Amino acid sequence: MQLLEQSLERVGRVVLGKEEQIRLAVACLLARGHLLIEDLPGIGKTTLAYTLARVFSLEYRRVQFTSDMLPTDILGVSVFDPEQKRFHLRKGPVFTQLLLADEINRATPKTQSALLEAMEERQVTLDGLTRDLPEPFFVVATQNPVTQTGTFALPESQLDRFLMRVSLGYPAPEVELDLLAGGGERSRTISVEPVMDAGDLLQVMARVEEVRASRELLDYVQRLLDYSRTCGRFAAGLSPRAGLGLLRAARAWALLAGRDYVIPEDVQAVAAPVCEHRLQAVSGAGARGAAEELLEAVAVVR
Repeated sequence: MQLLEQSLERVGRVVLGKEEQIRLAVACLLARGHLLIEDLPGIGKTTLAYTLARVFSLEYRRVQFTSDMLPTDILGVSVFDPEQKRFHLRKGPVFTQLLLADEINRATPKTQSALLEAMEERQVTLDGLTRDLPEPFFVVATQNPVTQTGTFALPESQLDRFLMRVSLGYPAPEVELDLLAGGGERSRTISVEPVMDAGDLLQVMARVEEVRASRELLDYVQRLLDYSRTCGRFAAGLSPRAGLGLLRAARAWALLAGRDYVIPEDVQAVAAPVCEHRLQAVSGAGARGAAEELLEAVAVVR
């Protein structure tokens, strides 16, 4: 689709040299998932989130997570109106279309968990009342390496709410030279023009659900899941929800490639960002590189 290619190109003007990560982020949005960006401060995580909001004309709110934050700082709180003699909900920043949860692992687990219902159900329950969140609703969370001071590791239940985890990494030398010459990424975000509005984006999201996956493709995905559970390397294998997320992400990747059907290469392209943050090695170490092992071990039957 021409509008999607224009969107990718426009984000790429701001976030230089990160074409694959940009494509993954857009695929995550189209698949109705949420994105976790794990990297050092100053790499461009916040800039990517803000640029996505600009390009897709999404309402944008940013929350800087700190150790003293409370769940009400995110969800909102009921305030008593003495004139009307009743409570009114003062909505928190979660009531937006693109929420940037900046440095999410600097907040305590109690505050982190405030997002669980919002991310899974697209709704918030406050004072016994359930309120729907805007459509689309996309959380982009940034996370500093857990080795840094003052961080709290995200629990497995929170990690599982993120469809993808990506890392931007340092720019290539030639890209960094262009970045220095141009005055930084923030100076380019000012001139970013929208490509779609929220209505256009919702139509594209609906098209993702129509992308076809053959029985053979579904069998391939299931065998990847099964291998993660039986190979003995991981404390727990990939869940059925992870498999559904992998398939949604592959459908979005296929649509970005201009196809209305999924091929194994689509699954392989999104396997690492979808799967690796959901796996933990038996030794207790992380599962970086696990996707490559899965893809090598499970044959594609065409």
